[in-house]
Amino acid sequence: MNFIISGKNIEVTSGLKDAIEQKLGKLERYFTPETEIIVTLSVEKERQKIEVTIPVKGSLIRSEQTSSDMYVSIDLVEEVIERQLRKYKNKLIARSQGHPTSFSTENSFKKEFFESEEESPEDDEIRIVRTKKFGIKPMYPEDACIQMELLGHSFFVFSNAETDEVNVVYKRKDGSFGLIEPEFS
Repeated sequence: MNFIISGKNIEVTSGLKDAIEQKLGKLERYFTPETEIIVTLSVEKERQKIEVTIPVKGSLIRSEQTSSDMYVSIDLVEEVIERQLRKYKNKLIARSQGHPTSFSTENSFKKEFFESEEESPEDDEIRIVRTKKFGIKPMYPEDACIQMELLGHSFFVFSNAETDEVNVVYKRKDGSFGLIEPEFS
């Protein structure tokens, strides 16, 4: 793996470089030697940010993590990249009906990436665990906000009486409300 490490408003010390190569070097078991890992470190006030991008054929594995300590950010970004790799592996296996090894050289991955016994934990899979059906009656966005508040939800799906389209109202972090309207292109 080829590390391309750069810094914005921070000097990339040998200690930082070693920490990055050691932590992200764990991924070496999955990638071919030619794979590039692009790492950008930056500091803005008290925020220590690391951005990691790994281009693979047809996709990008990318994570950006921020904390008050660069070494903590490096640890966090490695965990996220590992989780993304597990998801990407499952996607490739599903796409090729269980025989993904033909992808290995094309996608910058070693054969071991697909053969490793590490299976993605249950919580990494996207699973719909409940389906709700309910009648949608036409109402105005303001009425939908009131209904949402009465139910104690953070969003509410409704049929907009003005446009006859399905809309969503939601509670914003600042306490105000937002409206999502469909836009067909």
